[in-house]
Amino acid sequence: MTRIPEVSRRTFIGGLTTTLAGLERAPWAASAAQNPRKRVPPQSEDYDRMAKLSFNENPYGPSEAVMEAMTGAFKYANRYGYPDGGIIEAIAEHHRLKPENVLLGAGSSELLKVADDTFLIDRKKVVGVDPTFGSVYLFAANSRAEAIKVPLLPDFRMDIPGILRAVKSNYRDVGFVYLCNPNNPTGNIIPKQEIRLLLDGIPGDVPVLIDEAYHHFVESPDYATSIPYILEGRQVIVTRTFSKIAALAGMRLGYGLASREMIERMSPFANGSINAIVKWGGVAALRDTAAQARVRQNILTLRKKVTGELTALGYSVIPSEANFFMVHVRRNVAPVIEEFEKRGVQVGRIFPPMVEHLRVSVGTPEEMVRFMAAFKEIFRAA
Repeated sequence: MTRIPEVSRRTFIGGLTTTLAGLERAPWAASAAQNPRKRVPPQSEDYDRMAKLSFNENPYGPSEAVMEAMTGAFKYANRYGYPDGGIIEAIAEHHRLKPENVLLGAGSSELLKVADDTFLIDRKKVVGVDPTFGSVYLFAANSRAEAIKVPLLPDFRMDIPGILRAVKSNYRDVGFVYLCNPNNPTGNIIPKQEIRLLLDGIPGDVPVLIDEAYHHFVESPDYATSIPYILEGRQVIVTRTFSKIAALAGMRLGYGLASREMIERMSPFANGSINAIVKWGGVAALRDTAAQARVRQNILTLRKKVTGELTALGYSVIPSEANFFMVHVRRNVAPVIEEFEKRGVQVGRIFPPMVEHLRVSVGTPEEMVRFMAAFKEIFRAA
């Protein structure tokens, strides 16, 4: 077996520029659709100089083991029927499920589109909270379906009793329920007892899609993954992504977990666009738990440090269990975002109706120093 040579991140990413030019789709496109304000595009000369704290990415990049696996997979770039490293089997084994319980997507965003296409036929509706990860609502609107949006509670928790009421009062029209746990953009969780309350309270034939993109960053003992409900035979779909903890956002890989019957219903709507390189990278990422633990610890340490500094300055922060947080800046964030960008710091967009809350991704230590310096400068008068 030929030994795969080591490559630097610079060499690897440089080689990918042309190959992946058309592959990045859901996160950037969805964000642009919700925020018409002009962003620095990915190909800009200024991009590498920016502190990128707007898309909840892993700032440290893929681990060496993942880079090596993806580099080795370049030899399949000219093939259709290539070995894929056993990605579906690896995901199934990782979660103690069967391959028939796994559906791949180009990021978990594609799985949200697949769910919309599968369950929102015949003018069905999706039920969820607002604000949350808005792509599921955009996909529904594009399909001429409707969304029933339940406002967050005054403390920004997700209103599970409100979702229960919405589902029961619209039962015949509900295609599925969408929950993002932890929620994006607020970063807080739905406690495990509330998840069970919802599943026990709604009609058993209503599918519930639980987006666990930020699962790896949760510390709260009140949280639990919803994957065990699949083994119970519930109508539950859990989506995960390699974009966050594994740092493969630009490579596009995610997956959905569900019963065999639900996977079979959804599969015809998945376009199978995942490339050979990221499949091998995904297998390596699942195995490299030590690298993920390091990223997790770095993110959690910086999240606590920076939110503590903001609190000390007199600004309230929504308690977060994700790799981002929301700070109440007490003014409309639209001009604030512009001021940060002038200082070389990208921060999150507006999430109505929370127009005075700024979402900030946790970056590297250097990026967070730049963020705090810009924050103090922008809000000096206040």
